[in-house]
Amino acid sequence: MKKSYLKKLFLLFIVAALALTLTACGSDQAQNDSSETENTAAQESLPEEINFGILRVPNDETIAVAEGFFDDYFTERGIEVNTRVFDSGVEANQALASGSIDFATMGNTNAITALARELNVELIWIHEVLGENEALAVKNGSGIETVEDLVGERIAVPFASTAHYILLNVLKEAGIEKDVQLLDMQTAEIVAAWERGDVKAAYTWQPTLAQLLKSGSTLTDSREMAEKGYITANVDVVRKGFSEEYPELVADFISALTKAGDIYRSDPEKAAEIAGKELGLETEVALHQMRGTTWKTREELLSEDFFGTIDQPGNFAKVMKDTSDFLQNQGSIEESPSQEAFNEYVNPEYIKMSLENEENN
Repeated sequence: MKKSYLKKLFLLFIVAALALTLTACGSDQAQNDSSETENTAAQESLPEEINFGILRVPNDETIAVAEGFFDDYFTERGIEVNTRVFDSGVEANQALASGSIDFATMGNTNAITALARELNVELIWIHEVLGENEALAVKNGSGIETVEDLVGERIAVPFASTAHYILLNVLKEAGIEKDVQLLDMQTAEIVAAWERGDVKAAYTWQPTLAQLLKSGSTLTDSREMAEKGYITANVDVVRKGFSEEYPELVADFISALTKAGDIYRSDPEKAAEIAGKELGLETEVALHQMRGTTWKTREELLSEDFFGTIDQPGNFAKVMKDTSDFLQNQGSIEESPSQEAFNEYVNPEYIKMSLENEENN
């Protein structure tokens, strides 16, 4: 009996041990399955690709592309980065409307058009405040030496652009807005018309402006007009469908632009060399164009002069509203959105998130 009893105890011990082993294996497998599920879910939460609409200008975005900063933030996480170059914000808005791009760089006047057309985007960044890089050029030998001398002339300009907005105000201040003919042309068309002799004056931006100034001079520029209160800038907008689903990626986009901007702030010549190589410009030319604009840091953009905060919107929303009202009066847009709409449109949250991410890392 005793031997039989011990045998039963031994068998029970073996059975219990096997049960514990199987339970542990099952638990480990469950944890592994759970971990794999979480990793898969994390990967599924990222988009397969991000599509950027960019302008061919020497700015922070051009440097970020050239230096591979977008690859650091996106490609290495399995997100394909695609860039499309647009000649103007008009084309970028068309792409935004079709959903073929997620981010787009454009002049702030086109960003106003995007809001007025209810494209469901939001303004998240200011690349540069425009200055000498946008100007009213007149051809050598044309006899045009002052703005008033433009009476009876044809002036080329991309309509609904920052250049168009500034030109209209230049003509208005001179009192000759009804005495000239404006021609709606994209930048490449302006150069061709200039070289053919079809136009003697044009308001455009770099690098197109540099081509015109080989045989011309400037009457005024956006820096002079900014001093009179007519502020223009190249900005970035994002589709809300993207930003609402991937707010961290929008913050990462701003972080990449900040890294690029820091290169310019610490070493302008190096930044010009990078941007010039990317755009096919000589370093000196790129540097001259870059120095014709003002690049702001994240901290500066969060000040009351620009984005401000969600509770206390900054002055840039007011600039946008004032510009919008002018564009409506000129017939460029049918209806000017309300100040409340612009306060919501100029969104500082992603800049703030970018700063917080850096502080936490």
